[in-house]
Amino acid sequence: MSPTRRGPPRHFLQFKDLSRSELEHVFARTRMLKTRQRDGVLYQPLKGRTLAMLFEKQSTRTRVAFEAGFTQLGGSAIYLNTKDTQLGRGEPIEDVARVISRMVDVVMIRTFEQTLVERFAANSFVPVINGLTDEYHPCQILADIFTFIEHRGPIRGRTIAWIGDSNNMCNTWLQAANLLEFHLHVATPPGYEIEATREGADSPWIKRFTDPQEAVVGADLLTTDVWTSMGREAESAERRERFAPYRVGNALLSLAAPEALFMHCLPAHRGEEVEAELIDGPRSVVFEEAENRMHTQKALMEYLLLGHVEA
Repeated sequence: MSPTRRGPPRHFLQFKDLSRSELEHVFARTRMLKTRQRDGVLYQPLKGRTLAMLFEKQSTRTRVAFEAGFTQLGGSAIYLNTKDTQLGRGEPIEDVARVISRMVDVVMIRTFEQTLVERFAANSFVPVINGLTDEYHPCQILADIFTFIEHRGPIRGRTIAWIGDSNNMCNTWLQAANLLEFHLHVATPPGYEIEATREGADSPWIKRFTDPQEAVVGADLLTTDVWTSMGREAESAERRERFAPYRVGNALLSLAAPEALFMHCLPAHRGEEVEAELIDGPRSVVFEEAENRMHTQKALMEYLLLGHVEA
Protein backbone atom coordinates (compact mmCIF):
# COMPACT_ATOMS: atom_id res chain seq x y z
CA MET A 1 0.00 0.00 0.00
CA SER A 2 1.26 3.50 -0.85
CA PRO A 3 2.28 5.79 2.00
CA THR A 4 -0.35 8.14 3.41
CA ARG A 5 0.05 11.87 3.94
CA ARG A 6 0.89 12.49 7.60
CA GLY A 7 -0.98 14.89 9.84
CA PRO A 8 -4.65 15.91 9.84
CA PRO A 9 -6.59 15.32 6.60
CA ARG A 10 -6.52 18.03 3.94
CA HIS A 11 -9.91 18.90 2.50
CA PHE A 12 -10.92 20.61 -0.75
CA LEU A 13 -14.21 22.33 0.05
CA GLN A 14 -13.46 25.65 -1.66
CA PHE A 15 -10.95 26.54 -4.36
CA LYS A 16 -8.95 28.63 -1.91
CA ASP A 17 -8.33 25.59 0.32
CA LEU A 18 -5.17 24.99 -1.71
CA SER A 19 -2.40 27.58 -2.04
CA ARG A 20 -1.10 28.84 -5.37
CA SER A 21 1.96 26.59 -5.14
CA GLU A 22 -0.19 23.58 -4.28
CA LEU A 23 -2.48 24.29 -7.24
CA GLU A 24 0.53 24.59 -9.53
CA HIS A 25 1.68 21.17 -8.31
CA VAL A 26 -1.79 19.71 -8.97
CA PHE A 27 -1.79 21.16 -12.50
CA ALA A 28 1.69 19.75 -13.18
CA ARG A 29 0.62 16.33 -11.91
CA THR A 30 -2.55 16.54 -14.00
CA ARG A 31 -0.49 16.96 -17.15
CA MET A 32 1.69 13.98 -16.20
CA LEU A 33 -1.24 11.74 -15.25
CA LYS A 34 -3.14 12.65 -18.41
CA THR A 35 -0.12 11.83 -20.56
CA ARG A 36 0.38 8.50 -18.80
CA GLN A 37 -3.26 7.59 -19.25
CA ARG A 38 -3.19 8.37 -22.97
CA ASP A 39 0.08 6.43 -23.40
CA GLY A 40 -1.41 3.40 -21.66
CA VAL A 41 1.06 3.54 -18.77
CA LEU A 42 -0.28 1.81 -15.68
CA TYR A 43 0.05 3.98 -12.56
CA GLN A 44 -1.75 2.75 -9.45
CA PRO A 45 -0.44 4.48 -6.31
CA LEU A 46 -3.84 4.15 -4.60
CA LYS A 47 -4.18 0.39 -4.91
CA GLY A 48 -6.21 -0.90 -1.98
CA ARG A 49 -7.73 2.54 -1.23
CA THR A 50 -11.45 3.34 -1.32
CA LEU A 51 -13.35 6.45 -2.36
CA ALA A 52 -16.88 7.02 -1.04
CA MET A 53 -19.04 9.20 -3.30
CA LEU A 54 -22.06 10.70 -1.56
CA PHE A 55 -24.67 12.21 -3.90
CA GLU A 56 -27.67 14.33 -2.98
CA LYS A 57 -27.65 16.08 -6.38
CA GLN A 58 -27.81 14.14 -9.65
CA SER A 59 -24.67 13.88 -11.72
CA THR A 60 -23.14 12.55 -14.91
CA ARG A 61 -19.64 14.03 -15.19
CA THR A 62 -18.92 14.15 -11.46
CA ARG A 63 -19.68 10.50 -10.86
CA VAL A 64 -17.92 9.17 -13.95
CA ALA A 65 -14.87 11.41 -13.50
CA PHE A 66 -14.33 10.48 -9.86
CA GLU A 67 -15.12 6.78 -10.21
CA ALA A 68 -13.09 6.26 -13.39
CA GLY A 69 -10.23 8.39 -12.10
CA PHE A 70 -9.95 6.64 -8.75
CA THR A 71 -10.15 3.24 -10.47
CA GLN A 72 -7.32 4.24 -12.82
CA LEU A 73 -5.23 5.12 -9.76
CA GLY A 74 -5.75 1.56 -8.52
CA GLY A 75 -8.52 2.16 -5.99
CA SER A 76 -12.21 1.37 -5.85
CA ALA A 77 -15.21 3.67 -5.50
CA ILE A 78 -18.51 3.29 -3.66
CA TYR A 79 -21.58 5.21 -4.89
CA LEU A 80 -23.96 6.37 -2.16
CA ASN A 81 -27.21 8.24 -2.81
CA THR A 82 -28.64 10.04 0.21
CA LYS A 83 -32.07 8.59 -0.58
CA ASP A 84 -30.63 5.10 -0.17
CA THR A 85 -28.81 5.77 3.11
CA GLN A 86 -29.74 6.72 6.64
CA LEU A 87 -29.09 10.35 5.72
CA GLY A 88 -32.41 10.19 3.92
CA ARG A 89 -34.04 9.24 7.23
CA GLY A 90 -32.51 12.07 9.20
CA GLU A 91 -29.26 10.63 10.60
CA PRO A 92 -27.02 13.55 11.61
CA ILE A 93 -24.32 14.29 9.05
CA GLU A 94 -21.76 14.35 11.87
CA ASP A 95 -22.53 10.71 12.73
CA VAL A 96 -22.38 9.71 9.07
CA ALA A 97 -18.98 11.35 8.75
CA ARG A 98 -17.59 9.61 11.82
CA VAL A 99 -18.68 6.22 10.47
CA ILE A 100 -17.93 6.48 6.74
CA SER A 101 -14.52 8.08 7.24
CA ARG A 102 -13.45 5.11 9.41
CA MET A 103 -14.09 2.76 6.48
CA VAL A 104 -12.75 4.62 3.44
CA ASP A 105 -9.74 6.73 2.49
CA VAL A 106 -11.36 9.77 0.87
CA VAL A 107 -14.91 11.12 0.50
CA MET A 108 -16.51 13.16 -2.27
CA ILE A 109 -19.82 14.89 -1.60
CA ARG A 110 -22.16 16.48 -4.16
CA THR A 111 -25.02 18.24 -2.40
CA PHE A 112 -27.00 21.46 -2.00
CA GLU A 113 -25.74 23.16 1.15
CA GLN A 114 -22.09 24.14 1.59
CA THR A 115 -22.55 23.81 5.34
CA LEU A 116 -23.22 20.10 4.89
CA VAL A 117 -19.81 19.36 3.37
CA GLU A 118 -18.18 21.59 5.98
CA ARG A 119 -19.90 19.73 8.83
CA PHE A 120 -18.94 16.39 7.30
CA ALA A 121 -15.31 17.48 6.90
CA ALA A 122 -15.16 18.76 10.48
CA ASN A 123 -15.95 15.22 11.68
CA SER A 124 -14.05 13.21 9.08
CA PHE A 125 -10.83 11.28 9.61
CA VAL A 126 -10.04 11.40 5.87
CA PRO A 127 -9.94 14.05 3.13
CA VAL A 128 -13.28 15.39 1.95
CA ILE A 129 -13.80 16.86 -1.53
CA ASN A 130 -16.61 19.18 -2.56
CA GLY A 131 -18.04 17.68 -5.77
CA LEU A 132 -20.50 20.60 -6.01
CA THR A 133 -22.69 22.65 -3.69
CA ASP A 134 -25.02 25.57 -4.29
CA GLU A 135 -22.19 27.90 -3.27
CA TYR A 136 -19.00 26.46 -4.82
CA HIS A 137 -17.84 24.08 -7.56
CA PRO A 138 -14.04 23.91 -7.02
CA CYS A 139 -13.38 20.70 -8.96
CA GLN A 140 -14.93 22.16 -12.10
CA ILE A 141 -12.78 25.29 -11.93
CA LEU A 142 -9.69 23.11 -11.45
CA ALA A 143 -10.54 21.44 -14.76
CA ASP A 144 -11.37 24.74 -16.48
CA ILE A 145 -8.10 26.39 -15.51
CA PHE A 146 -6.06 23.33 -16.48
CA THR A 147 -7.83 23.28 -19.85
CA PHE A 148 -6.96 26.93 -20.38
CA ILE A 149 -3.32 26.29 -19.45
CA GLU A 150 -3.18 23.37 -21.91
CA HIS A 151 -4.33 25.58 -24.77
CA ARG A 152 -3.03 29.04 -23.92
CA GLY A 153 -0.31 28.71 -21.27
CA PRO A 154 -0.19 30.38 -17.83
CA ILE A 155 -3.43 32.01 -16.71
CA ARG A 156 -1.82 34.69 -14.54
CA GLY A 157 -2.57 38.15 -15.93
CA ARG A 158 -5.07 36.86 -18.51
CA THR A 159 -8.74 37.90 -18.69
CA ILE A 160 -11.69 35.59 -18.13
CA ALA A 161 -15.24 36.73 -18.89
CA TRP A 162 -18.06 35.09 -16.95
CA ILE A 163 -21.46 35.71 -18.54
CA GLY A 164 -24.69 34.82 -16.73
CA ASP A 165 -25.70 34.06 -13.17
CA SER A 166 -23.54 34.76 -10.11
CA ASN A 167 -23.88 31.12 -9.09
CA ASN A 168 -21.53 28.52 -7.59
CA MET A 169 -19.33 28.57 -10.68
CA CYS A 170 -19.04 32.35 -10.58
CA ASN A 171 -18.24 32.27 -6.86
CA THR A 172 -15.45 29.80 -7.49
CA TRP A 173 -14.02 31.77 -10.42
CA LEU A 174 -13.92 34.70 -8.02
CA GLN A 175 -11.71 32.78 -5.58
CA ALA A 176 -9.51 31.49 -8.39
CA ALA A 177 -8.95 34.97 -9.85
CA ASN A 178 -7.82 36.38 -6.52
CA LEU A 179 -5.58 33.41 -5.78
CA LEU A 180 -3.99 32.97 -9.22
CA GLU A 181 -4.03 36.67 -10.16
CA PHE A 182 -5.99 36.82 -13.39
CA HIS A 183 -8.66 39.34 -14.37
CA LEU A 184 -12.28 38.24 -14.01
CA HIS A 185 -15.03 40.17 -15.80
CA VAL A 186 -18.47 39.22 -14.48
CA ALA A 187 -21.54 40.22 -16.52
CA THR A 188 -24.87 39.56 -14.80
CA PRO A 189 -28.41 40.94 -15.16
CA PRO A 190 -29.50 43.50 -12.55
CA GLY A 191 -30.64 41.65 -9.46
CA TYR A 192 -28.33 38.69 -10.08
CA GLU A 193 -25.01 40.35 -9.25
CA ILE A 194 -22.20 39.00 -7.09
CA GLU A 195 -23.17 39.36 -3.44
CA ALA A 196 -21.73 42.57 -2.02
CA THR A 197 -20.47 40.67 1.03
CA ARG A 198 -18.75 37.95 -1.02
CA GLU A 199 -15.08 37.72 0.00
CA GLY A 200 -12.77 39.18 -2.65
CA ALA A 201 -15.57 40.66 -4.75
CA ASP A 202 -14.03 44.14 -4.55
CA SER A 203 -10.45 43.11 -5.31
CA PRO A 204 -8.58 44.75 -8.22
CA TRP A 205 -8.79 41.46 -10.14
CA ILE A 206 -12.59 41.62 -10.36
CA LYS A 207 -14.70 43.87 -12.59
CA ARG A 208 -18.49 43.78 -12.72
CA PHE A 209 -20.65 44.57 -15.74
CA THR A 210 -24.31 44.57 -16.71
CA ASP A 211 -23.46 44.72 -20.44
CA PRO A 212 -21.97 41.40 -21.64
CA GLN A 213 -20.48 43.10 -24.70
CA GLU A 214 -18.37 45.34 -22.49
CA ALA A 215 -17.35 42.40 -20.31
CA VAL A 216 -15.89 40.31 -23.12
CA VAL A 217 -13.70 42.97 -24.75
CA GLY A 218 -10.14 41.63 -24.74
CA ALA A 219 -11.10 38.45 -22.88
CA ASP A 220 -9.01 35.31 -23.41
CA LEU A 221 -11.84 33.02 -22.32
CA LEU A 222 -15.63 33.30 -22.33
CA THR A 223 -17.49 30.95 -20.03
CA THR A 224 -21.06 30.51 -18.88
CA ASP A 225 -23.48 28.07 -17.25
CA VAL A 226 -27.17 27.25 -17.33
CA TRP A 227 -29.43 30.10 -16.28
CA THR A 228 -31.34 27.98 -13.77
CA SER A 229 -29.36 25.79 -11.40
CA MET A 230 -30.70 22.64 -9.72
CA GLY A 231 -33.08 23.57 -6.95
CA ARG A 232 -34.24 26.80 -8.64
CA GLU A 233 -36.52 25.28 -11.27
CA ALA A 234 -39.46 27.40 -10.08
CA GLU A 235 -37.58 30.47 -11.34
CA SER A 236 -37.00 29.10 -14.86
CA ALA A 237 -39.52 31.23 -16.77
CA GLU A 238 -38.46 34.49 -15.12
CA ARG A 239 -34.77 33.69 -15.57
CA ARG A 240 -35.17 32.90 -19.28
CA GLU A 241 -36.63 36.36 -19.78
CA ARG A 242 -34.07 38.20 -17.63
CA PHE A 243 -31.05 36.34 -18.99
CA ALA A 244 -31.95 36.37 -22.71
CA PRO A 245 -29.53 39.26 -23.47
CA TYR A 246 -26.74 37.21 -21.88
CA ARG A 247 -26.83 34.35 -24.37
CA VAL A 248 -23.27 33.61 -25.53
CA GLY A 249 -22.70 33.20 -29.25
CA ASN A 250 -20.20 33.84 -32.01
CA ALA A 251 -21.15 37.52 -32.19
CA LEU A 252 -20.17 37.99 -28.57
CA LEU A 253 -17.02 35.90 -29.00
CA SER A 254 -15.96 38.15 -31.89
CA LEU A 255 -15.56 41.03 -29.42
CA ALA A 256 -13.05 39.08 -27.32
CA ALA A 257 -9.34 38.48 -27.96
CA PRO A 258 -8.61 36.88 -31.38
CA GLU A 259 -7.73 33.50 -29.87
CA ALA A 260 -10.36 33.49 -27.12
CA LEU A 261 -11.75 30.12 -26.07
CA PHE A 262 -15.26 29.15 -24.96
CA MET A 263 -16.06 26.90 -22.00
CA HIS A 264 -19.23 25.56 -20.39
CA CYS A 265 -19.30 23.16 -17.43
CA LEU A 266 -22.21 21.17 -18.98
CA PRO A 267 -24.94 20.13 -19.28
CA ALA A 268 -25.73 22.91 -21.75
CA HIS A 269 -29.04 24.14 -23.14
CA ARG A 270 -28.24 24.96 -26.76
CA GLY A 271 -30.22 27.98 -27.88
CA GLU A 272 -30.64 29.20 -24.30
CA GLU A 273 -27.46 30.29 -22.50
CA VAL A 274 -25.28 29.37 -25.49
CA GLU A 275 -25.77 29.16 -29.24
CA ALA A 276 -25.24 25.73 -30.77
CA GLU A 277 -22.88 27.16 -33.39
CA LEU A 278 -20.51 28.29 -30.66
CA ILE A 279 -20.54 25.31 -28.32
CA ASP A 280 -20.03 22.94 -31.26
CA GLY A 281 -17.59 25.24 -33.04
CA PRO A 282 -13.78 25.34 -33.32
CA ARG A 283 -13.23 27.80 -30.45
CA SER A 284 -15.13 25.62 -27.97
CA VAL A 285 -13.17 23.31 -25.67
CA VAL A 286 -16.11 22.13 -23.57
CA PHE A 287 -15.57 18.42 -24.17
CA GLU A 288 -11.86 18.57 -23.38
CA GLU A 289 -12.88 20.59 -20.32
CA ALA A 290 -15.25 17.77 -19.32
CA GLU A 291 -12.58 15.10 -19.82
CA ASN A 292 -10.16 17.13 -17.74
CA ARG A 293 -12.46 16.79 -14.74
CA MET A 294 -11.16 13.23 -14.47
CA HIS A 295 -7.49 14.12 -14.89
CA THR A 296 -7.49 17.07 -12.46
CA GLN A 297 -9.44 15.12 -9.86
CA LYS A 298 -6.96 12.26 -10.10
CA ALA A 299 -4.14 14.72 -9.36
CA LEU A 300 -6.18 16.27 -6.55
CA MET A 301 -6.90 12.95 -4.87
CA GLU A 302 -3.28 11.86 -5.24
CA TYR A 303 -2.18 15.09 -3.54
CA LEU A 304 -4.74 14.95 -0.71
CA LEU A 305 -3.84 11.32 0.07
CA LEU A 306 -0.11 11.16 -0.67
CA GLY A 307 1.12 14.73 -0.59
CA HIS A 308 3.78 16.05 -2.96
CA VAL A 309 4.53 13.22 -5.42
CA GLU A 310 7.14 13.46 -8.17
CA ALA A 311 7.10 9.88 -9.50
